[in-house]
This record gives sequence, structure tokens and C-alpha cells, in this order.
Amino acid sequence: MEEEQVIEVENRRSQRVPVVMHLQVSSVFKQNNVHVSNINAPIEVIDISKYGIGFITKSILPIGFYFDSRLNFEDGRDSINCVIRIVRRKQRDDGLTVYGCEFVGMSPVFDYIFDGTVKNCINEENYLGTED
Repeated sequence: MEEEQVIEVENRRSQRVPVVMHLQVSSVFKQNNVHVSNINAPIEVIDISKYGIGFITKSILPIGFYFDSRLNFEDGRDSINCVIRIVRRKQRDDGLTVYGCEFVGMSPVFDYIFDGTVKNCINEENYLGTED
């Protein structure tokens, strides 16, 4: 009996870039005025694209809900306020939960900031990948 091979297809509209950002989610909301407060969920952003972020946390957050965020980029100069919608989650074996989220109503300046972040990431990979 042959073993079936699973091939994952990348469905993202934009390149994901690994990042290290820490955020705190204190409340989430839905468009029909449902509001959940006092969550106080620390999250660690693990990747970002032009259209969303991936993060991990110990907390369980509801899919389809939104939260306000301020993203501070690695160089410390750039930050942006945004609304993020939780679109998927997956429980890991270590007890943490991985979330996929999309940006809602993102400012056009984000494209400029994101493109700079991608360029810096590629330059770092090229620099680290070469030997003297």
C-alpha cells in the first residue's frame, strides 16, 4: 500500500515575512455590537504580509471577531494603527494556538512600510547566507 503524499498549496495573495512583534489584545468585537472585554491575551506575531498577520497565543480568541492593534516594526521608526479580523485558528501540541488574521481598512501607507520590511528581510537573508 503506497503512502499518500500531502502537498500544501500556498493560497496567500502576498509574501509572508517572519517578524517578531508582541501585542496585547484586551478586547475583541463584532460588527453587530458584540463586545468581549478583559481578555488580556498576550500574542506573539510570527509573520506578516500585506493582507494580514499570523500569531500565537495561549488564549482562545473567537473566529470572525476583530481587534484594534498598533503594529510597531523592527526598526522602531514605523508603526501603524489597524483593525484585525481573526479568520482561522489551529491548536498546536504544545498548548499554544496559531491564528491567521486579515487587516481590515488598512491605510495605503502600509504598502510602503511593508515593502521596506520585505526588502530589509531579504537583505538580511542574503547577508547571513554568504560566507566571507
